[in-house]
Amino acid sequence: MTNLVPVILSGGAGTRLWPLSRELMPKQLLKLAGERTLLQETALRLGQPPMVVCNHEHRFIVAEQLREVGIEPKAVVIEPVGRNTAPAAAVAALMLADGDPDTLMLLMPSD
Repeated sequence: MTNLVPVILSGGAGTRLWPLSRELMPKQLLKLAGERTLLQETALRLGQPPMVVCNHEHRFIVAEQLREVGIEPKAVVIEPVGRNTAPAAAVAALMLADGDPDTLMLLMPSD
């Protein structure tokens, strides 16, 4: 059976929803439509623990928000510098392939 791993991209800079979101608190980490953040809502929709790709500055917030909803991520990939979607997806794919070359990756935004 093929292994499917969800990968949540959570590296946005929070520039388009200003003044609600800011560089250190982008929209995916905000509670915009209820009791949970967009990251939490995304993670809770999954049937298994995700791999999460996030910015260096957000690593502790991401870990805490997932802990609050009882999710232990498969892995957290920390980008030292944000380089947009393609490099983040490539790093996640390489990490998954290193563990099992037949793994399928389901890539999704956190928001």
